[in-house]
Amino acid sequence: MWGGFTVPSATAAGPDLDAVTAHYRGQKPTQWGTSLPGVAATFAASGRQIALTFDACRGACDDALLATLERNAVPALLFLSSKWIDANPGRAEQLAANPLFEIGNHGTRHVPLSVTGRSAYGIKGTQSADEAVNEVWTNHTRIAALTGKPPIWFRPGTAYYDDVGVAIVNELGERPLGFRVGADNGARASAAVVRSDITGAAPGSVVQAHMNHPESGTAGGVSDAITALRASGWEFVSVTGQIVQ
Repeated sequence: MWGGFTVPSATAAGPDLDAVTAHYRGQKPTQWGTSLPGVAATFAASGRQIALTFDACRGACDDALLATLERNAVPALLFLSSKWIDANPGRAEQLAANPLFEIGNHGTRHVPLSVTGRSAYGIKGTQSADEAVNEVWTNHTRIAALTGKPPIWFRPGTAYYDDVGVAIVNELGERPLGFRVGADNGARASAAVVRSDITGAAPGSVVQAHMNHPESGTAGGVSDAITALRASGWEFVSVTGQIVQ
């Protein structure tokens, strides 16, 4: 809901995209960032629990990371962009069929979600409500076809939104997800840093890292963190099913 407006469903298949676009066209954003009202980053933990999420932006697949999660039966929310699916269609199908993983929407072009074209990390965001709706919905339909169900969670490329973009995501039936802990500094961190960031997370933290840089320290750091946290009685849980905040 934005300004008391709720978009009616045009069909059982989804929202009325024209109505969503028309309502937000011309809206002026007042906030920008990775942590905005309405963007969940934590959940109500019952004990020592954290949730792992991984962004697949484009390019390669970190098979060592995914094998580590599977070997240790650690659930994870995998945010796939259309660009990554294009590069890894067979792998995307395998991951979608694995009940250990949930597939989230990481955008069609992997850009910040904006209505003004605002940039993050040198990547220009969507420039209008029309582009923002397309960035969310085109990949939404692709993931729904891949998994057989619509994605619940959205995280834009770079994880940056403006507040109008956040409202658009909600109107399209997805939930904006941020993170409390960015564990791998855009897949540039060493394994030691990744391990330290994850093991230092507070209970209820949503942890974000990347799954498209096999050359990075992410896989090694995640593996070490899983071993260390499990030894200390921590539990890895799925974001879905938790009371997120």
